[in-house]
Amino acid sequence: MKRIYLSGPMTGMPGLNFPAFNAAASALRSAGHDVVNPAEINADTDISWEECLRADIKALCDCDTIAMLPGWENSKGAHLEVHVAHRLGIKVVRIEDISGGLLDA
Repeated sequence: MKRIYLSGPMTGMPGLNFPAFNAAASALRSAGHDVVNPAEINADTDISWEECLRADIKALCDCDTIAMLPGWENSKGAHLEVHVAHRLGIKVVRIEDISGGLLDA
């Protein structure tokens, strides 16, 4: 895998689920992956959901893979990201499939 975009639920989650995104990014980077983390892209939590999603979709377009965090099925933004990934030929995987226990530590 070349460049991995993380996708998952944020809205309505404690701390916008940033701890889960940051843990996944850290584990994957430690394993040598190039990771795009929306929690880093959207560190300013005062901007609108639409502004965040615009920045996220732009970043996703430069990735080879999108890794879905648990609970993504309940996120309208993650659903849109998966749809875009499918249409652009970006590989869609579950984070568990590439982290191989890295996140269990």
